[in-house]
Amino acid sequence: MTKLILTGVDGNLGAQAAADLLELAQIQDLVFCGYDQKNLDKYKSMGVAVRQTDFNNADGLAEKFQGGDVLALISMPFVGSKRQNAHKNVIDAAREAGVKKIIYTSLVNADDPTNPSKEKLDHIYTENYIKDSGLDYIFLRNSQYAEAMITNYFTYVKTSGVLTNNQGAGKMAYISRKDCAKAVAYALLATDMHHQILNINGPELMTISDFIRIGNEQTGNNVSYQEVSDEENYAIFDAMGVPRTTDGQFKEGSEAPFSSEGMVTFGQAIREGKMAEHTDDFEKLTGSKPLTVAYMFAHNEDFQIGDRHSKDN
Repeated sequence: MTKLILTGVDGNLGAQAAADLLELAQIQDLVFCGYDQKNLDKYKSMGVAVRQTDFNNADGLAEKFQGGDVLALISMPFVGSKRQNAHKNVIDAAREAGVKKIIYTSLVNADDPTNPSKEKLDHIYTENYIKDSGLDYIFLRNSQYAEAMITNYFTYVKTSGVLTNNQGAGKMAYISRKDCAKAVAYALLATDMHHQILNINGPELMTISDFIRIGNEQTGNNVSYQEVSDEENYAIFDAMGVPRTTDGQFKEGSEAPFSSEGMVTFGQAIREGKMAEHTDDFEKLTGSKPLTVAYMFAHNEDFQIGDRHSKDN
């Protein structure tokens, strides 16, 4: 029997991965970890072993992972040294507890030193730390969540009708967060995969203009696109009350539950062609094709970015 540990089950991605695992695996093989005991209680009532964890604190963390064989580390929602330290705590504790393998949700092109994305710095740090730990691994390098841009699209449906950002004509293979969660579940169960790096991409590369066109076709709206500079994009997020870094204060129910530094440098990376990864790794891992942007727009009520779940600010 292989014991599978899933972290972050009180977040959006983790909760979906938990739902997938409950369909794919035996309950007695699962351990779910999360920050909020209230969210863990519903899994406990199903018979799943649950453990409350705070990755910012290394004390006692290894005890929470005891008995585990494979651990899925869903990347934390803050950016910078705090996230790197939290990930380090998990990896150190996993190794101390005897975990043999880590599944990590990373970012496309994380190892490219010319990629300007602020987010990717934490991901390559974590990938390298896992490699240096001697543990087995599968890195799931995710493309951008389509849900983030679908929510963004409807923000402009309700306002000016002109979606503005700094992505320009750069391309991204937008992937559903639901598919990213499915990839986590299947990677946890992949006993024949070792020391693997997988690109978890949507079915096709497209520009943001292509994305908006598909949205218009599926919803009947008439949003257009206007490219802005990086500094203009920062100003737009400032006006929305979006904090520059994840150390700032986030508005409850924000339609942009990410830091503007992360979003603007991510947009820059797309514009410069640093995120244009497109593989069939998702289909090979899961046996199913990724959801299309057209499908997600047609069922857009099920594909919104949702609330930010970090308990740190």
